[in-house]
Amino acid sequence: MMSKRKAIKIDDQTYLEVISERLNRVVRRYELTGIIHHVGRGTPSRAEVREVLSKTFNKPVENIYVRSIITEYGVNRSLIKANIYDDVERAKAFEPEHIIKRHSG
Repeated sequence: MMSKRKAIKIDDQTYLEVISERLNRVVRRYELTGIIHHVGRGTPSRAEVREVLSKTFNKPVENIYVRSIITEYGVNRSLIKANIYDDVERAKAFEPEHIIKRHSG
């Protein structure tokens, strides 16, 4: 892990390394890209990732949408993309319908 990147602890063996974090002022959201290092366990669920991002960025879970989690074969590392909104209404206005459905049930 590079020292300039932010690391967010998920549990004892799992952490999220933030690669890029961009504030999109027009849409009023953070656009986050990161790598989850999950040695010795499976890929974390969207719910786990949302919970950790909620605590880290001090936003309600409902304002966080994990766009994708792509796990590399045999490496115990996953690339994630997530959007963190100021409010739920903004999220519903900009997130695609299939992404909203993934997070609602």
